[in-house]
Amino acid sequence: MEINKKISSVLDEIGADVTLIAVSKTKPDSLIKDAYDFGQRDFGENKVQDLKAKAERLPKDIRWHMIGRIQTNKIKDFIGFVHLIHGVDRTKALQIINKEAGKAERIVDVLIQVHISQEETKAGFSIAELMDFIKNSDFDNYQNIRVRGLMGMATFTNNENQITNEFSILKKLFDQIKKESNLFHFDILSMGMSGDFKIALKEGSNMIRLGTVLFGERNY
Repeated sequence: MEINKKISSVLDEIGADVTLIAVSKTKPDSLIKDAYDFGQRDFGENKVQDLKAKAERLPKDIRWHMIGRIQTNKIKDFIGFVHLIHGVDRTKALQIINKEAGKAERIVDVLIQVHISQEETKAGFSIAELMDFIKNSDFDNYQNIRVRGLMGMATFTNNENQITNEFSILKKLFDQIKKESNLFHFDILSMGMSGDFKIALKEGSNMIRLGTVLFGERNY
């Protein structure tokens, strides 16, 4: 199958220390199942309704990643089964995730999204906000959240130097927080998508989110 060849090729390229998230948004269950049967277990969705529906229909050992912007009123719909939440871009989202995870009697892994691009449309903590949050937040107040690392998206551009610089900034932040904070499970740096994952890997990413490379163009 074509999807098997594509997954195999990517896995050979990224090595065992990098986690591949197969971004399955807009894709049918049959294609996801093909990837699953080949051994892929981590899948990403950006819409809550799709994430919830696919989780109900597909094998229960799939690790579902919420990669879209968090709508706080919909957190309760996926908090019971989500494996990792990537796009935590504001303190309020963390507070609601913690509250709903408590209700579900879970400790939920999250990534803090950092705004590293020059595009205003991309969300995330600014670098100053991130460092202030890490320094001043009392993580005892977030007993149902485990901050596992950072996520960021580079500017959508053909300028590879700019992309490299943006990923480099995020890697330095990641290393600084890992060294200076008491976040004991801080070990994930999620950066790199279909158009720029090779640059992200060079800059130290250990989790990439690939849709088009694996599944082809989106189904609208």
